Amino acid sequence: MASLQDTPAFPGPGLSTDQDLLLMQEGMMMRKVRSKNWKKLRHFRLQNDGMTVWHARQAGGRAKPTFSISDVERIRLGHDSELLRNLAEEFPLEQGFTIVFHGRRPNLDLIANSVEEAQSWMQGLQLLVDFVTNMDQQERLDQWLRDWFQRGDKNQDGRMSFQEVQRLLHLMNVEMDREYALSLFQAADVSQSDTLEGEEFVQFYKALTKRTEVQELFENFSSDGQKLTLLEFVDFLREEQKEQDRAPDLALELINRYEPSDSGRLRHVLSVDGFLSYLCSKDGSIFNPACLPIYQDMTQPMNHYFINSSHNTYLVADQLCGQSSIEGYIRALKRGCRCVEVDVWDGPSGEPVVYHGHTLTSRILFKDVLATVAQYAFQVTSDYPLILSLENHCTWEQQETMARYLTEILGEQLLSTTVNGMPLNQLPSPEQLRGKILLKGKKLTTLEEDIEEEENEELQPELEREQGSEVELDPFLEPEPEPELEPELEPGHEPEPESEPQEPSSRSKDKQEKIAKPILCPALSALVVYLKSVSFYSFTHSKEHYHFYEISSFSEAKAKNLIKEAGNEFVQHNAWQLSRVYPSGLRTDSSNYNPQELWIAGCQMVAMNMQTAGLAMDICDGLFRQNGGCGYVLKPDFLRDTQSSFHPHRPISPFQGKRLLVQVISGQQLPKVDDTKERSIVDPLVKVEIFGIRADTTWKETSYVENNGFNPYWGQTLCFHVLVPELAVLRFVVKDYNWRPRHGFIGQFTLPWTCMQQGYRHIHLLSRDGISLHPASIFVYICIREDLGQEKS
Repeated sequence: MASLQDTPAFPGPGLSTDQDLLLMQEGMMMRKVRSKNWKKLRHFRLQNDGMTVWHARQAGGRAKPTFSISDVERIRLGHDSELLRNLAEEFPLEQGFTIVFHGRRPNLDLIANSVEEAQSWMQGLQLLVDFVTNMDQQERLDQWLRDWFQRGDKNQDGRMSFQEVQRLLHLMNVEMDREYALSLFQAADVSQSDTLEGEEFVQFYKALTKRTEVQELFENFSSDGQKLTLLEFVDFLREEQKEQDRAPDLALELINRYEPSDSGRLRHVLSVDGFLSYLCSKDGSIFNPACLPIYQDMTQPMNHYFINSSHNTYLVADQLCGQSSIEGYIRALKRGCRCVEVDVWDGPSGEPVVYHGHTLTSRILFKDVLATVAQYAFQVTSDYPLILSLENHCTWEQQETMARYLTEILGEQLLSTTVNGMPLNQLPSPEQLRGKILLKGKKLTTLEEDIEEEENEELQPELEREQGSEVELDPFLEPEPEPELEPELEPGHEPEPESEPQEPSSRSKDKQEKIAKPILCPALSALVVYLKSVSFYSFTHSKEHYHFYEISSFSEAKAKNLIKEAGNEFVQHNAWQLSRVYPSGLRTDSSNYNPQELWIAGCQMVAMNMQTAGLAMDICDGLFRQNGGCGYVLKPDFLRDTQSSFHPHRPISPFQGKRLLVQVISGQQLPKVDDTKERSIVDPLVKVEIFGIRADTTWKETSYVENNGFNPYWGQTLCFHVLVPELAVLRFVVKDYNWRPRHGFIGQFTLPWTCMQQGYRHIHLLSRDGISLHPASIFVYICIREDLGQEKS
């Protein structure tokens, strides 16, 4: 660990002489912008630690923290800011910039007094963000320790008295006996100055964080208690980590990667420090690193995948009065979303607008949404196909405008013709559609008619040459009557049937004909290729009348009822056709349902209100964390078989259940529930939740450890029986016992069963927004066995 002696003003070499950073440390008056009407001058200054920015009403005024560099994801130019573009007549866009944060934290829009000052801040911030992003595991820990030293050194004299150390312990979430704390302090104070400086503080921290449970584990496999030989480490990997045949090669690879000493690497041995580094690394994580990149077969039809999907993507708040913003699309795409929703209505001056119809939500231009999608569709996390779920409420004229914008703005990204060589019985694969945007919506023709028309267009020039004349259109020929379109109902406001809907009767058809129907523009219809929206009546009706390229949408209540009443038929339906499920219209607060309840029936596109953090989004993020975060996850084979016998609520053999043992051992550096209360200490407990088929969905928790969030020890084993592990998602959540259940959240991590590693593993905790809480973690032992038919406990 690096020494803290003579801690520099900046965290990295070469940064202390950077002119932009020095200017930022002097501070600068800039306008903080929240809306067109809220623009306030504030003094922003980079602190001496080089890692935090504070602001005050004026230079020299009382300052408060604004953000940490580790919170920043990227810096955007003023031209790329939706808000700053609205102020372009008042302030030059070159003077503005946007700070984009991780998670759901709102952006910070700033306007400097000159282009030069804006450039200095943008360049300086980007330099620091790049530095933090490129930190390795040890550098991140050193920086974390440096931050704590700065916080504990209240009088900023570069040393810490015992009184300051006692205060620091409370800040670090640990209640410690005064005599024991004093003994650690005195042992570290080798200079006998009654203060801790630099390296002395490092030694104090090491004593504070000594992992006795890791030391004992190390000694169980080490013959001399000082090191693990290559063979001893191989034994550990094979016996405890269940690495089996790959253990010998993996042991050598891990020693070279995590052993800190040159001599240890040369001798192929692992010290206790190297052993701990391995356990705390991504290789020692509960999430299998082999599942992080693209590892699944991406050449199967699109309907064979779960697809990360968003509901009312344009909304960044509630469904009734919330703001519509292109930022909603940027954030969804950044989270790996591969299906976004666009509700389009007639706007003023012939410009289609996007908003939640018949509500007070604000409106954004359709063309701005498309420009944002074109820019970010394949830039952030995935180049696999993006689906635009189009809810079209426009008149003929504005539909023509929509079609023109789609072709002009999306250009070659938009899939407007069928994929060459595709059989007419299955959808193309994500691999075949890489870099393409697909439109989902109503369509006037069938795919077969489209293909026939494409073939005729290819033959037309030859026929014209053979006939020696061109085909001319009669200018006096009467146009054919405009085709009609079934009414599109606003998602969440459809009448819910009490039972499975039946095929429409002639009487209901007569009644429907009396209702005025909006007209579908052929130019817009032609842009829908593989994802033709159709109404759902029954599974029998779909089999007899629909095609593989057609897709039905279901409200959450309708979908859940179908799973309950006809679960196996729904599974078979989803094996050959796509389904989209959307939240109930009663969820006006933008809350979410549990997506796992729909995934277990093979529903591919389970649309989420991505602006709302919580349990449901943790499950969604957990499933799509695998496979490169590309937004596509291959369904289990029994959900891809049109003859499948699987019923989500009544699974039968050949499913082989598993027995899961989770030993919750210890926790490390857990954050406070309320960081503003300096003296408060958490009483942490660990809750393990499993979400899958109804019979597998359960939870168990440990007892709580009193007054210790720094290094709590539980040592408790929780046992689970899981019938269909292929559909199970696990969520580990740490809570504070002292708080009410809904307020006790400390951190969580969610992952699919299929991506879980066995053995001694660290679970690196995430915040409610899915942001890393490094170095907060829990240490567990995972063991999976065949279930021999024991009763569920």
